[in-house]
Amino acid sequence: MLISIHPKDPQPRLIKQVADSLRGGGIVIYPTDTIYGLGCDIFQTKAIERIAWIKKVDPKKAQFSFVCADLSHLSDFAKQISNSTFRLLKEYLPGPYTFILEASKQVPRILHSKKNTVGIRVPDNKITQALIRELGHPILSTTLPGELVEDYTDPEVIHDHYQNLVDIVIDGGIGGMIPSTIIDCTGDEKVLVRKGLGEWEE
Repeated sequence: MLISIHPKDPQPRLIKQVADSLRGGGIVIYPTDTIYGLGCDIFQTKAIERIAWIKKVDPKKAQFSFVCADLSHLSDFAKQISNSTFRLLKEYLPGPYTFILEASKQVPRILHSKKNTVGIRVPDNKITQALIRELGHPILSTTLPGELVEDYTDPEVIHDHYQNLVDIVIDGGIGGMIPSTIIDCTGDEKVLVRKGLGEWEE
């Protein structure tokens, strides 16, 4: 199903429709402030398994992020972080960044890896933020499989590719082609893991 949602003034009725699908174990492709993402409810184990199957990866080895509307869920899913790290997150988020933190015990067991980390993302995107607020907790998110080609910027083309694999594709306009910048905050030094859209000076 392709649902068109206004990028600057998301329709509450449509946002609720997508959130209800997520609560029921649905998988959605949705816009962010970078590229379109593949997401589900973090508490729907079967949906997480479906995304891992689409990506052809082990859930424990997959590079999933928790996409949040703001930093209010941070203490739920990340272990206590330093004041300097929190200031860093407040400075850069919302924005095109993913920060890797130590995962708390509230992170669903299916996602626990040897590293036991969680990627936290707060996109500067009104559709995403409205959806997460309606859902009441973060979305588990990952990139679409394959190379980041132009096919992954046009929601109608994305729908043609994935309509048999996902429940909803949100058309929130043409997406970007550059993913988020990933920063590892689990050690003493902040480490650039992937240079993406967000500017970063080490």
